[in-house]
Amino acid sequence: MTRLTRADLDALPAYVPGRNVADLARELGIAEAIKLASNEVPYGPLPGVVEAVTEAARQMHRYPDMGVLALRDALAERFGVPAERIVTGCGSVALAEILVKATCLPGDEVLYAWRSFEAYPIIAAGVGATSVKVPNTATHGHDLTAMAAAITDRTRLIFVCNPNNPTGTALHQAELDRFLAAVPSDVLVVLDEAYRELVTDPAVPDGLDTYADRANIVVLRTMSKAWGLAGMRMGYLVAQPEVAAAVRKVLTPFSTSLVAQAAALAALRQEAEVVRRCALVTAERERVTEALRKLSVDVPDSQANFVWMPIGDRTAGFAAACEARGVIVRGFHPDGVRVTIGTPEENDAFLAATEAALAV
Repeated sequence: MTRLTRADLDALPAYVPGRNVADLARELGIAEAIKLASNEVPYGPLPGVVEAVTEAARQMHRYPDMGVLALRDALAERFGVPAERIVTGCGSVALAEILVKATCLPGDEVLYAWRSFEAYPIIAAGVGATSVKVPNTATHGHDLTAMAAAITDRTRLIFVCNPNNPTGTALHQAELDRFLAAVPSDVLVVLDEAYRELVTDPAVPDGLDTYADRANIVVLRTMSKAWGLAGMRMGYLVAQPEVAAAVRKVLTPFSTSLVAQAAALAALRQEAEVVRRCALVTAERERVTEALRKLSVDVPDSQANFVWMPIGDRTAGFAAACEARGVIVRGFHPDGVRVTIGTPEENDAFLAATEAALAV
């Protein structure tokens, strides 16, 4: 039989979404399962967002503004940068994919820590680029010294996920300063800051405030997490005008939908509520971290809306045991389990499931 697709994709693992809660509930015969696998914020849409989406949907027979002018202007005002430096897309992961497409040809190298965001190898392979995975440190963070040493003349793009998904660890400014100073000026560094709003450690730099004016830096953000728009798929990046213009050339036309633009504009008017909700999440993050450590789980400090349980070969069994108790977590066998911070009640159910699972 004639092959119609690329043979190299056979070896590429597919992106694995969190398990469907309704399916698990039916399987267990319970009213509702708890999903702590997808890093969603559990408090529902922000005030005014549903109404904005409903109104925008009345125009769904029309194409959206391809230039995303109103939203780009709002983001530009929020961050104090020219609108020409902002590009929006269908979530930050889509923009990460477009950045690789804009920088890499087959055989070029994309460098990143591992374990980090599981989409990175998929994105690199999509354009025929070579992934260079640099193992994390023993404390589950980026090994920036090893990453700097791994740069070659084929390196075109480096992802730095800060805070890191799935480990939650975050880089401090001094170490990031040293790393960026070692990166050649013709290599693009993408600071993936999907969880920036959840950062409470003052030593962790805000990429937009600290690095965005550098020529080879792109700061990547999402509105899927703290802003509660995971189902709308809204992300944006801030880059120098030349880089932003190149990205727009290969961006899928109309990829920021009409309703996503309306939702994002409405959400941006609710910053005080976002701050309040993030405080709820980070308080629960600390409580869950402490509880897991009392169960002898070596949980690293997290600056995101999840915690990392580095339980190695026990990962698959632990995730299955939690599901058997109606709690869905995200296992990355054989490294560990990532657990999203939910409501206090959801977190209590997870901790009860964890205690039972670890006792087996």
